Amino acid sequence: MSSQTSKIALVTGGSRGLGKEMALRLAETGNNIIVTYHTKQDEALAVVAAIEKLGRKAAAVQLNVGKSETFEAFASQLRQTLTDVFAATSFDHLVNNAGVGLTVPSFMQTTEEQFDNLVSVHLKGTFFLTQKLVPLLNDHGSIVNVSSGLTRVSFPGSGAYASIKSAVETLTRYFAKELGARFIRANVVAPGAIATDFNGVRFRDNAQFQEHVKAVTALPRIGVADDVGGVVAFLCSPDARWVNGQRIEVSGGLSL
Repeated sequence: MSSQTSKIALVTGGSRGLGKEMALRLAETGNNIIVTYHTKQDEALAVVAAIEKLGRKAAAVQLNVGKSETFEAFASQLRQTLTDVFAATSFDHLVNNAGVGLTVPSFMQTTEEQFDNLVSVHLKGTFFLTQKLVPLLNDHGSIVNVSSGLTRVSFPGSGAYASIKSAVETLTRYFAKELGARFIRANVVAPGAIATDFNGVRFRDNAQFQEHVKAVTALPRIGVADDVGGVVAFLCSPDARWVNGQRIEVSGGLSL
């Protein structure tokens, strides 16, 4: 596939973890890529270099999804990047992946500041960043929002995070309905327990918790980032052209 006919995908939080694998898998399936990063510019540029080695075009742009007042400036920077790097004025796929975790003993220990931060990053960020970028999104494009297996399965201490991700799932259905006239699809990917540095104390570095998760998962292992990246690439592909408004859980069959 030539670069002239390639689609362009924007992956927020694409410098590491799930976002990095999403960006790489999207590149492997023929997309040019823009990744955003909050503070890890070096890691983001390493992802750009890896994508360029695959023969795709790539760029990294700074973004704090928890600061909606910066979205107008980000959109302007995105327009400039599209012009300078891709000779384009719009893009095709938006993956709202960037996020932060929260692990506390129970909802009783969750502070209002922690709750507000989760809302700003995961819900308000997804809502208003998408609102700002939809004018740059091509017809017949797609949106993938990232939720969590925790919206279906309850683990103590994740109440605030999971509740806000549930709101993202509802919002996604509204995206699907309201953008349908432009044939823009919107879906949710809900990862289970994935071994990345996101909430690493719980998933990646806690052997006891890993054993517990494996014991209640039909496919008895902990997920890896690439398990999720491939599903995101599918949802942004023509093969998923009739998949819209859906939640796809990528958890190996957690707590069936």
